[in-house]
Amino acid sequence: MAALSDARRIVVKIGSALLVDRQSGELRADWLGSLAQDVAVLRGRGADVILVSSGSIALGRGALGLPARELTLEQSQAAAAVGQIRLAGAYDAALARHGLRAAQVLVTLDDSTDRRRYLNTRATFETLLRYGAVPIVNENDTIATDEIRYGDNDRMAAQIAVTAGADRLILLSDVDGFYSANPAQDPGARRFDVIEAITPEIEAMAGDAGSGLSKGGMKTKLMAAKAAMAAGCDMAIALGAPLNPIAALENGAPATWFRAQGTPQQKRKAWIAAMKPRGRVHVDAGAVRAIEGGGSLLPAGVTAVEGLFGRGDAVEIATPEGRTLGLGLTRYTAADADAIRGLRSGAIEPVLGYPARSALIHRDDMAF
Repeated sequence: MAALSDARRIVVKIGSALLVDRQSGELRADWLGSLAQDVAVLRGRGADVILVSSGSIALGRGALGLPARELTLEQSQAAAAVGQIRLAGAYDAALARHGLRAAQVLVTLDDSTDRRRYLNTRATFETLLRYGAVPIVNENDTIATDEIRYGDNDRMAAQIAVTAGADRLILLSDVDGFYSANPAQDPGARRFDVIEAITPEIEAMAGDAGSGLSKGGMKTKLMAAKAAMAAGCDMAIALGAPLNPIAALENGAPATWFRAQGTPQQKRKAWIAAMKPRGRVHVDAGAVRAIEGGGSLLPAGVTAVEGLFGRGDAVEIATPEGRTLGLGLTRYTAADADAIRGLRSGAIEPVLGYPARSALIHRDDMAF
């Protein structure tokens, strides 16, 4: 069974029904406090943690006195605007008790489908985690319309796990795993401990029912599992309602693990290697040595730029002899890359007019 003890980066999805009391509309502060304690334990052993959390609309609804019935888009956006402040503050206070700092990250579907935004989001996560923050991710409901919404937080959590290069994704749910049938209706339903492939038979077992404050069902969880597994990330469906739900999972609480084949790094490299190059950058011998030693490609090592490419496009990396060393995702457009080739980091901003990224192609964005 996949474990958390050796996890490098963990994404945890929290639904509204876990955070917000159905009757009062108030935050379940004791539950959030126990989750923060679990996060502190994971961080203490060196794992990065990202929380994908619902709850802003549910909290804002109560604060604004909105009706219990289905809200209009405008009402939902207003509730989210009020609730996001409360939600972020609650996480910040709960994590601060353990010496941790929360960071709010609001996303929409566009941020993962547009390559430039995807790279920006990935870079933001890397920077936040490097400085020790715990990103709290929520859909930006204040501006999202149906056309740019994820639609459910299961799939959004999977996309965040893919974007951030996580090796574990935990969906805290109102059920303790994936069953062969709805256990509330079929006493003979069987829970799966481990699923290594999502077959048509597995898909046929999924139902559509979701909990009261969330919109997801087992079908969306399977879609999340497909995305996570394809990126080399193990995913668990675990019961979220008890206090310290992550500690319970580690201590053997019932759950279903969807096991990926390969690691996030291996899957990402394979994805990059399969891309069609949009251009070519020639590098000097020093850059070749740095890259072969596991380093990134800096503008100082670039001698020539070919092609018309945008930020996030795949480009070939060529040695002084013209041999293709590998493929990488560029952090600059062709025009900007050509303007700063050969320059040290400190000389880039005066040329471009904005603070520069240190690497033209980061080592994590290369495939050989």
